[in-house]
Amino acid sequence: MNWHVGVDEAGRGPVLGPLMVGVCAIPEGDLALLKEQGVRDSKDLSPKKRRELEDWFTKESEERGWFGGVITLSAERIDLAMREISLNLLEVQGFQEALLLLPQRSDLSVMADACDVNSERFARRIVDGLPDWPWTNSTVRAEHKADERHVVVSMASILAKEARERAVNAIEERLGFAIGSGYPSDPTTQRALPDLCPQTGLDVDLRWGWATVKRFWETNRAGHVPVRGKPQTHQRTLFDDTRPRIT
Repeated sequence: MNWHVGVDEAGRGPVLGPLMVGVCAIPEGDLALLKEQGVRDSKDLSPKKRRELEDWFTKESEERGWFGGVITLSAERIDLAMREISLNLLEVQGFQEALLLLPQRSDLSVMADACDVNSERFARRIVDGLPDWPWTNSTVRAEHKADERHVVVSMASILAKEARERAVNAIEERLGFAIGSGYPSDPTTQRALPDLCPQTGLDVDLRWGWATVKRFWETNRAGHVPVRGKPQTHQRTLFDDTRPRIT
């Protein structure tokens, strides 16, 4: 039996919260069921419809033996990757880890939503890091906008998006205030920045290396911008004025 596998991510651009990589595997003969159910790119679906489709997929997976899973790349891991490699290469790692969740390593036709301007390079990097590749009767390809063109990638995008939504909700519950979507352009996220960036340090779920965080700190806080994994340092002025600056 040939299995179609989709891989996609959610949360590349936000200034806070994790990046999720979703993966799903469906027998070729069942792909039509996803189309009939209305599976599309997660960006084209309402939150209510996404939740309904995730629930439907979970139920069908139990009955039909489909597979779905999600890899979480934390804000801390993103920050460290931005210093040591790059976001693109981190996503390659995330896609590799997602594929390693699959219960089998044969008879797979994998389609990934390319997170690189060069889709062929993205696919090549994925397989270069897979253990025991090539897998029997298996292929890995990547395309731009694969989540719009391939229903199995659309389903993976829904799984990733819903997992990120739950992660963001958990962050809000921990903090006790609204943080919005996490995207820098979101007014709710912008209003949350002062509480996420106190003078004492940055919140663990912020992406410390993001330009949004650096600009806010340099404009409104004293001392050097904190660096993940390194002790926080402070600038000392003639008057030793370390009070927060509000603009």
